[in-house]
Amino acid sequence: MVNGKLKDRGYRITAGRKAILDVLMNTEGHLSAEDIYLKVHPTYPSIGLASVYRTLDILVNVGIIYKLDFNDRKARYELAEGPGGKRHHHHLICSVCNQVIDYKDFSPEELELLKRVEDGLYKRYDFKITNHVIQFYGTCDACRNREKDVVQHYELCEKCIKMEN
Repeated sequence: MVNGKLKDRGYRITAGRKAILDVLMNTEGHLSAEDIYLKVHPTYPSIGLASVYRTLDILVNVGIIYKLDFNDRKARYELAEGPGGKRHHHHLICSVCNQVIDYKDFSPEELELLKRVEDGLYKRYDFKITNHVIQFYGTCDACRNREKDVVQHYELCEKCIKMEN
């Protein structure tokens, strides 16, 4: 399937492209171009960082991988798997610490809601949705607890109360 997508668009399956795809297929998580380069380089030492970037751009344009932005000024990449794929997931991103949680245990109600949204968009815009990427932004449990601790400390600390007055 991956090879077919590349060939259909006129791209060859080079050793470098195969090595980059192997890294993405065998790694959980969201890798930067530098992360991918560091994983590919030991087994394919002739590849350069610029080649990794060019290959990632091609793979994004062909629809084999996603380029993700988690607001940390670094593009991340992962395989593009549709809703039926075993690795398909959404992202929960903490706006405080930038932690990314892969959310993949969808309830039947959530799946039904997404189906209704996709069907509604198809009817309204005559647009057949084949895939989607969903990212939710908020505050993780650890950061919320940290914020509560700071507020509680401030409210109870006699030095803080005296400084306020």
